[in-house]
Amino acid sequence: MIRHFRGTTLGLIAGALIGGAASANCGNSAAGFNTWKASFASEAQRAGVKQRGLQALAQANYANATIAADRNQKSFRYSLDKFMQVRGANTIVAQGRKRKASNPNFYAALERQYGVPAGVLIAIHGMETGFGGFMGNSSVVSAIVTLTYDCRRSDFFKPHAIGALKLVDQGAISANTRGAKHGELGHTQFLPGNALKYGVDGNGDGRVDFYNQTDALASTANFLRRKGWKPGRGYQPGETNFGVIKQWNAAKVYQQAIAIMAAKIDG
Repeated sequence: MIRHFRGTTLGLIAGALIGGAASANCGNSAAGFNTWKASFASEAQRAGVKQRGLQALAQANYANATIAADRNQKSFRYSLDKFMQVRGANTIVAQGRKRKASNPNFYAALERQYGVPAGVLIAIHGMETGFGGFMGNSSVVSAIVTLTYDCRRSDFFKPHAIGALKLVDQGAISANTRGAKHGELGHTQFLPGNALKYGVDGNGDGRVDFYNQTDALASTANFLRRKGWKPGRGYQPGETNFGVIKQWNAAKVYQQAIAIMAAKIDG
């Protein structure tokens, strides 16, 4: 029952929940987004999303900036050298070495628990947000819901939209939480479905907060370990753990850049 919903869009969503409407078709523009949300609310509820998550869905807006970014991902088409230059690899390595040296016990503890070396975690942290310097200014919920509605990769983003709404239910994020253009959140830019599945409370305060560096890096290490990371094995191309880096990001230049930077940070 969602009696607290108000307004035209909220009423549509309530109607979809009551009627158990089937999932609507995807779309390639804002037209039809509210009708689709009404139908998707029914699917979300069946997947276990509760009232707070459904309210966040109702409030989600069509994210034009997200769609523009999704259609214009030029950097992943660069050569490796160009990609590393554009993404500031030398700066990430230099700062990464300092971060490791300033807090060696923290990274050593993560490696003992998860088997993932400091360099890999630091390289990902630097690549994703400049060590937390910029974690995004887009609504996580609106971005991920828009990508689920969009026809290009709807099936890929759907579990992440459900994940985002469940994170709202849990209080891990809110309808107003800001992240990257594709709905990634926190220090290492977890997609919401992965955040829900692999998030861990690294600092022991009783909650998982991806905007807390300790939780974010512990969660990243947990993700890699659960994806098959083998402690003590190599992570360069052709080595055992390089395949696990591929699980973090599908772009070849990104994978190669992480492996190169991590080795320099660990070296």
